Amino acid sequence: ALRLIKQAAKFKRPIFCFVNTAGAFPSKEAEENGQGSAIAQNILQISQLAIPIITIIYGEGGSGGALALACGDEVWMLENSTYSILSPEGFASVMWRDSTKADKAAELMQMVPQALLKQGIIEGIIPESEKHQQTCKNIEQVLLKRLNKLQELSPNQLLANRKKRYRKF
Repeated sequence: ALRLIKQAAKFKRPIFCFVNTAGAFPSKEAEENGQGSAIAQNILQISQLAIPIITIIYGEGGSGGALALACGDEVWMLENSTYSILSPEGFASVMWRDSTKADKAAELMQMVPQALLKQGIIEGIIPESEKHQQTCKNIEQVLLKRLNKLQELSPNQLLANRKKRYRKF
């Protein structure tokens, strides 16, 4: 992903990231093979590219897998998606040493779009329809509108706004 995003930046093309992942697999082997470093490099390098970057979370936005692609200018979520830094099972294991309390953990984590919008973590919620074509049109409308706004900004303004966005977290 990083290679392709950097290539787009070279040609001054905007980026749309579509995220649906349970996240990075938390194994010893994954860490030994540099998974954590790769996620950190994505966040660091993508956040410094002076092109518009919008992320849409359309299913599960979990853990480092989602964070590595949600480090641009705006993050939007479909109304039935989730976004979190850790799975509810992982959270329950850390908090209560009992992964069966995942439901309680999910409630505490406030992973749903309405809670994340209220906290200022995402920019907006995209309505979903039983008709997939309509959901796609809703996504397209948000992307076109937001991209036009972001393209009005100079590269310096874009990066300054992005930095300010992430400093509030």
